[in-house]
Amino acid sequence: MMSAQLNCWVLLLAAASSVGHAGTDRMLDQAGSRGSGQAAGPRSPGRVQVLRSIAAVPPEIVGELREPIAYVQADNGRYFILDRRGHGVYALDRERTGAWRVVSVGAERGHILEPVGLGLDPVLANFVVVDMPDNRPRLQRFEAGGTPLGGFFLPGSDTEPLTIAGVTVSGPGAFAYTRQTLLVSAADSGALVKVHGMAGEPLRSFGTLRPTGQEGDPEVHRALNAGIPVPAPDGASYFVFQCGVPSFRKYDAGGKLLFERHIEGPEVDALVQALPTTWPRKKTATGRVVPLVVPSVRAAAVDRAGNLWVSLLVPYTYVYNPQGERIRVVQFRGAGILSPTSLYFTNDGRLLVTPGCYEFRP
Repeated sequence: MMSAQLNCWVLLLAAASSVGHAGTDRMLDQAGSRGSGQAAGPRSPGRVQVLRSIAAVPPEIVGELREPIAYVQADNGRYFILDRRGHGVYALDRERTGAWRVVSVGAERGHILEPVGLGLDPVLANFVVVDMPDNRPRLQRFEAGGTPLGGFFLPGSDTEPLTIAGVTVSGPGAFAYTRQTLLVSAADSGALVKVHGMAGEPLRSFGTLRPTGQEGDPEVHRALNAGIPVPAPDGASYFVFQCGVPSFRKYDAGGKLLFERHIEGPEVDALVQALPTTWPRKKTATGRVVPLVVPSVRAAAVDRAGNLWVSLLVPYTYVYNPQGERIRVVQFRGAGILSPTSLYFTNDGRLLVTPGCYEFRP
């Protein structure tokens, strides 16, 4: 496994929301963000570095996509975009002058329905897609042109997903793809992360659930333990909690806890102070009643130096070094201030971000 490429295989997730946009926007307004890509939020009194985009997918291409949720690039220069509401994967040439669909909509093998994540092998330009036909998480592998290479339904994960503001907060949660294994956020199993082989077989699990004070409400307790597993270049793994008090843990290659850090700073003080102690319930499209737990974290990824980037609900991104010390506070600016829903580091160190499909020099 080549460490410089590990985070290139992180699946950047966002699933179909089961709640109305108006209700979601009201909830996010109370937390300091509007849930769209052009985020409004509290002004930071600290030192914030504003990164301005150096490139972007042309608007005539992005405008044809219904909701791009992942934007990645292989070492040969080819880009891929996952369009959630369009139920498709698109390829772009190195110059981003044209785009063409390589995977189409459908529940049958070789097609995708309700996609929630995209992962890439940057060397071979093969990719994986996680989708949710019949609310069952399925992973499929494809070669660069879209020819299916195999796949499986993830065993033991039949919980219907729920997302708010493009972030999965219940159900199968988030995934990370390391070419040989699949790391899955799996609070419903009693562990934070389950590791599967590429045939779907369970290999191991690691990470104890954090105490939430909501152990008597299993749905809320699970949501507050949902998170993003992020492989690190040194063979370790981060786990970034998505809901409740923002924090992350780092585990060694064997699953032993190395440290835990709370995500703290003046940019998130108002968010943390406004965290609820009760949660409204909402009936999903299939009739299931679930708590609406607003995420605190939108996305996370590791750069080539092993630094952890955490995109918060408010439009700031905190960067931590491998020892868990915060070293930067970043805002992204494209057409306006962005609140990233996915982060992807290319082999030459550029950072690709959705929404908007922008590129940055971090």
